[in-house]
Amino acid sequence: MVDRKDIGSWLSGPDTSGISKYPGERLGFPESGTGSMARAGRRILAITIDWAIALLISNVFLAGNSMATLAVFAAEQILLIGTLGYSIGHRVMGIHVVKPDGSAAGPLAALVRTVLLCLVIPAVIFDPDQRGLHDKAMNTVLVRR
Repeated sequence: MVDRKDIGSWLSGPDTSGISKYPGERLGFPESGTGSMARAGRRILAITIDWAIALLISNVFLAGNSMATLAVFAAEQILLIGTLGYSIGHRVMGIHVVKPDGSAAGPLAALVRTVLLCLVIPAVIFDPDQRGLHDKAMNTVLVRR
């Protein structure tokens, strides 16, 4: 015989047993401190700093052309993340880009990640670990230093 316990109740709510408690838990990162996932505030400030630098360079040397600003921003992201693992904004905010195993992202990941970042939409769609589609596509994460 089927009773209420077999069917469940809408009052009990959805099953949350598989949901992680904090961003990065599923990937094995600590909840806070060095090595934890960079939260949205740090990431937004970092990209704002990088965009401001690109805008300044574009205004001074390239007559403020919007496509030139985007090209300067992309070049900064590709070169710095591909070689150092962080952009100027990332460095200021104390975050860097790595693979989930802690290894460097590398030039190819920096290139593809930057192209997707410049498209904007992949960067604003993110998962429970706060990884944008551009990071998921290249299997990278932004972590605190």
